[in-house]
Amino acid sequence: MKDTAEILAEALKVLKEGGVILYPTDTVWGLGCDATNAAAVERIFEIKHRPANKSLVLLASDLDMVARFVRQIPSIAIDLVEVNDSPMTIIYPEGQGLAPNVLAEDSSVGIRIPMNEFCRSLAFKLRRPLVSTSANISGEPTPALFREISPEIKNAVDYCVPAFLEKEATGKASQIIKLGLDGEVEIIRR
Repeated sequence: MKDTAEILAEALKVLKEGGVILYPTDTVWGLGCDATNAAAVERIFEIKHRPANKSLVLLASDLDMVARFVRQIPSIAIDLVEVNDSPMTIIYPEGQGLAPNVLAEDSSVGIRIPMNEFCRSLAFKLRRPLVSTSANISGEPTPALFREISPEIKNAVDYCVPAFLEKEATGKASQIIKLGLDGEVEIIRR
């Protein structure tokens, strides 16, 4: 069996080449790619049969990475990240340096700092955020476990992370909080 370092290296190579991976996050199984590569992001929309006007969640290694890809981090975001004890996606007002097709129509972007080492390491080594959208055809149930992922999804990606790494996932989608630059807070999903 491969160790985590080998798996990270293989997934990283695929991401750097513009490929799409299937991987376990801290929540559910996800489809991922380099969030700065518009062609790779487009492939994810095609794999999921998802309308391109739907925004995507990204994973970042830490707040320093988030700061490089959003215009400004609202001060409350720092507090939320520091005290958070469950997966939380924060929607920041204005993304920058990302593929245009990962941003919402208002230029906002949802980013989560995952609560598992594998995903944080992958984003850190890529030096860019990863797309993290559920590994399902749009409108179908979200797979919490590898065995629940459809063969269509598994066959469409360039690399599948081994299923044994799913042990850290919660199996539930993250909470989503939208922040404004003037202190506005909107809870989108608990």
